Amino acid sequence: MHLHNPYTDLPAANSLPALASAAAPGTPAQQAFAEAVARVEGLRQRLRELKEAQAEARRRYWQQVGPAAETVVQARQALFAPLEEALLLGYFSRLEQQQITALLLGNARTLQDRFGEDAAEMLRKYAPRRSAADADEDEQPAPAADLPPPAPATGQAPHEQAAEAARARRKTKQQRTEEAAAQAARTQEQALLANTKTLYRQLARAHHPDLSRDESTHGQRTQLMQRITEAYEANDLYTLLQLLAETAPADQTDDTLLTRYTQALQQQQTELKQQIQGLQYGENGLGTTTGKKREQEIRQLKRHLKAEAEYLAQVLRLLQEPAGLRQLLRELATEGHDTV
Repeated sequence: MHLHNPYTDLPAANSLPALASAAAPGTPAQQAFAEAVARVEGLRQRLRELKEAQAEARRRYWQQVGPAAETVVQARQALFAPLEEALLLGYFSRLEQQQITALLLGNARTLQDRFGEDAAEMLRKYAPRRSAADADEDEQPAPAADLPPPAPATGQAPHEQAAEAARARRKTKQQRTEEAAAQAARTQEQALLANTKTLYRQLARAHHPDLSRDESTHGQRTQLMQRITEAYEANDLYTLLQLLAETAPADQTDDTLLTRYTQALQQQQTELKQQIQGLQYGENGLGTTTGKKREQEIRQLKRHLKAEAEYLAQVLRLLQEPAGLRQLLRELATEGHDTV
């Protein structure tokens, strides 16, 4: 369950300061690679800190607001049964039945959109079906090869079958887009992992303790080789790249390979920035604001939730009798509302 909240005023990811790489000698490719490693590490650290801060903010937030929100959720869920029963009474006019259906839908959407509750069943039962004409207006016909196989006869009216077919075409189109993006990501990942063995061998040739006669560096080489081996066994290309940036001599690094690694790291920077932006400004994000302003906002939200729960309890009492529900429908219509 989640609530939208105002605690999302952290700085944008693209405004984060980049870690300054050491002014090491080397070719432009080597310098660009070292800088890319430093930037990725800075973003990874920022992402870790943000996740930790938001986890703590979420814990504190729900510790204070959760009970009041749960009371409202339970009160709204209690409205479904009497409203559905009212549709079966034969007491209400067609217009009033439409108002009751709107009440059911509005309540379901509130539970889903504001509180993160699963209200899909209610939405499926009472949401108006789109006509075939409406369904076809915003969907171009899919090529014959992309159309799903004909659905078996289900007793549906022709216009309902057409609407269902349009929905299936939209779903197929969306799936194709998602599958293409997933395949591109897998291809890139496989290419990076294929480079892991090459990079491991390069680092091992340079740092394996058995390949050096210098006894004074044997212990240091042994520790470094252990880090290299652990990263290789975990398929951790980033750590191997970081070790390469820290240790590779300028005359033993292939600039062409470094350029490829740099491009991969730049792509990782983009992905990390997107993750940070998603945490900061996403629909369900929780920021880390503290102090009096935050406490005031939480107190105000709790007051609103308490008032909402009290109002819903009054609505539930009205729903116990058809006359009470009719009175509620008239009041909502007078105020220009179609739901509570």
